[in-house]
Amino acid sequence: MSEQQKRVAQIERNTKETQINLAFGIDGTGESKQDSGVPFFDHMLDAFTRHGLFDLQVKAKGDIEIDYHHTVEDIGICLGNAVREALGDKKGIKRYGNAFVPMDDALAQVVIDISNRPHLEYRANYQTTMVGQFPTELVHEFLWKFALEARINLHVILHYGHNTHHMIEAIFKALGRALDEATMIDPRVKGVPSTKGVL
Repeated sequence: MSEQQKRVAQIERNTKETQINLAFGIDGTGESKQDSGVPFFDHMLDAFTRHGLFDLQVKAKGDIEIDYHHTVEDIGICLGNAVREALGDKKGIKRYGNAFVPMDDALAQVVIDISNRPHLEYRANYQTTMVGQFPTELVHEFLWKFALEARINLHVILHYGHNTHHMIEAIFKALGRALDEATMIDPRVKGVPSTKGVL
C-alpha cells in the first residue's frame, strides 16, 4: 500500500479532565502500546488491536484519582475519531463485519456496519459489577462513544459466560475482528458499498 493510501490517523484531545494522544492505523500488524493509567482497559485495548491487526498507540493522562470514567470515555471518543478519519472516503471497503469470539466460558458477538449512522445495541449482562478496580458499566460507555464518533452501527451481544473478565475480553476481541472485516478493501467494490452512493 502506497504512502498516499495508508489509512492512519493521529488524534489529540486535551480537556480539564484528560489529555490523550492516540495514533491508529487500519492496515497494521497488531502493534499495540497503551498507557491509559487504567490497566484492565489497556489489556482490553491490546486485545482489540491484536485481533483486529490494527496498529494502536494510546498515551493518556486523566483524573483517575476520581474514577476511570472520563479516561475510558475520552479514549472511546478519540478512537472513534481516529477510525473515521483513517477510513477517509471509504471507497472499496466491505462495510459490514461480523465476529464471534469464544473465551473459555464466554461467547461474544460483534456486528458492525460502517454506515455513517451511529448506533449502539448493547446486550450484555455480567456476573459482577467490577473486574478488579474496573467498573463493568464503562464497557458500554466506551462502546457508545466509540460508535458515535466513528459513525458506525455497532451491535454487541454477549451470548453467555460466567467469568466477567472473559466476557469483556471476548467482546473486545470480537470488536477488533469485526472492525477488521468491515474495513477491509474488496477489489470488487467500485466506489462505496451503498445504493445511496455515499456513506
